[in-house]
Amino acid sequence: MAEQLAFDLPATVRLGADDFFVSPANEQAFAMVRTPAAWPDGKLALIGPSGSGKTHLAGILAAEAGLDVITASDIDPAAPLPTRGLIVEDGEGLAPVAEEWLFHTHNHLRAQTLPLLLTGRSAPARWDIALPDLRSRLVAATTARIGTPDDPLLMAVLLKHFSDRQLMPAPDVIAYLQRHLPRSFEAIRATVRTLDRAALEQGKPLTRPFVRDVLDSVAPDTR
Repeated sequence: MAEQLAFDLPATVRLGADDFFVSPANEQAFAMVRTPAAWPDGKLALIGPSGSGKTHLAGILAAEAGLDVITASDIDPAAPLPTRGLIVEDGEGLAPVAEEWLFHTHNHLRAQTLPLLLTGRSAPARWDIALPDLRSRLVAATTARIGTPDDPLLMAVLLKHFSDRQLMPAPDVIAYLQRHLPRSFEAIRATVRTLDRAALEQGKPLTRPFVRDVLDSVAPDTR
């Protein structure tokens, strides 16, 4: 049978509160993010590896508390100061020209008792921030950390990625992947993407033999 054409279409990602699976690896971060009134000095840094659910959790807060969301690399240094609480995603990507804007935004939100949530793969102390006053303020933020996925979270993340792509793997596929995948959120996401594409190209269901053959044929860094 000729291989079918496959397109890298985006998954339909569900980001509601009911779609976020809480486990010991993320329960503290989940509780802290959802209680902005308890953040010391009105700010919090949400830290975790790529694919760990930071954007999902930030989106839950934005919907519940009416916060605006912006990616650090998209900050316009000429933009007006926000009128609502703010979530700054991917803090490592903050451009030098935007540092002064974020400094004034931080002080403005603090004065108005509005919350500021920052997300990143690492803590603000490791971000490349040249403006000393901004750096000192971000370093002082309380940190909520999402850890390495435990078994329940690993299964939930696997199932969510399959569901987001409308895939229905055989029951033994999940158990097989749990045993053989690195305990990494990014590895899970990349693997499901690889399996989705292979299933489309070959027109085959996600059975355990098929999944094993696909993963055996793909270099780990390209999954």
